[in-house]
Amino acid sequence: MVIHYKCPNCGSDMEFDSTSGMLSCNSCGRKDNIEDFSDEYITTTFEEDEAKQYNCNNCGAVIITEADTTATSCSFCGAAVVLGDRLSGDLAPAKVIPFTINKEQAMEAFRKWCKNGRLTPAGFMTADRVKGITGIYVPFWLYDLDTKAKVDAVGTKVRTYTRGDYIYTETKFYDVYRDLDLRYVKVPVDASEKLDDELMDKLEPYDYSNLKDFKTPYLAGYIAEKYNYTDQELFSRVKTKVQPYIDSYIISSVAGYFSVQYKNKQINTNKKTAHYVLLPVWMVYYDFGNKEHIFAMNGQTGKVVGKPPLSMGKVAGWFSGIAAASFIILKGISFAVGGVLW
Repeated sequence: MVIHYKCPNCGSDMEFDSTSGMLSCNSCGRKDNIEDFSDEYITTTFEEDEAKQYNCNNCGAVIITEADTTATSCSFCGAAVVLGDRLSGDLAPAKVIPFTINKEQAMEAFRKWCKNGRLTPAGFMTADRVKGITGIYVPFWLYDLDTKAKVDAVGTKVRTYTRGDYIYTETKFYDVYRDLDLRYVKVPVDASEKLDDELMDKLEPYDYSNLKDFKTPYLAGYIAEKYNYTDQELFSRVKTKVQPYIDSYIISSVAGYFSVQYKNKQINTNKKTAHYVLLPVWMVYYDFGNKEHIFAMNGQTGKVVGKPPLSMGKVAGWFSGIAAASFIILKGISFAVGGVLW
């Protein structure tokens, strides 16, 4: 099933506008609120075989997609299409954060980010070799987790004091017990096998107060993917993701001791809920040095992540500058205290 959103004024295809948060017609400029958009102007086309091949309802061209794609555009007429059958039942997202940064704003933010690369080649900093920039709704699972942690440890407190000609060190030992109930809400884990997990993790945080009930018009004009992994399959990963925060809280709960030796630590994390959501990401493909570099941008906040190329000359100069500055500082300290620095 291919879904088109037709402009009530001129009949052209409408797309989601990240600036206004409304459906927008590029032909006549009309804008419509998604919540109030009439079904009368939503057209659908059904095919016998809807696994990977669809037909554009606008021009009739064949649309070939990967099985995981849920929204795309027609390569012939450019119409935004949403593959509705891939967004139903268990594949229907519960929530979505719409794009708030449009393509032009994303490019400008990327250029600004490139200019901050003090150790990148001069050619890279101009950001003029962008091969492509694509807005993608990435599938995520948002977990609410309950964790119970029981800790059995021995803590020490050390006091040093002087009596007469002697210096005494007094060490006291304490049995330490902690029974903790911890809750983590909206912990995101990307559910697409195509996208790099580390890259997606670094895009955080998103402002989840802007989560909206999922409606297909938000996808119009963008690419969207459906999840490849269920919340159960990714549960071990989300537990690994929150483990450092659990450890940090346990450490903070036994603060005040000179040392702490753990005898027993039991941590049990359970899933309370998991919601399937779509989060906005701009993927930037950059050609430089005969190699394609991939960067990602948070489509809500504009945060850019990725590994830019490094200029070995700039890196060497930077370390040389640090070494020279350190030498000068040490030289100054040496003269100040009357010493000699060789």
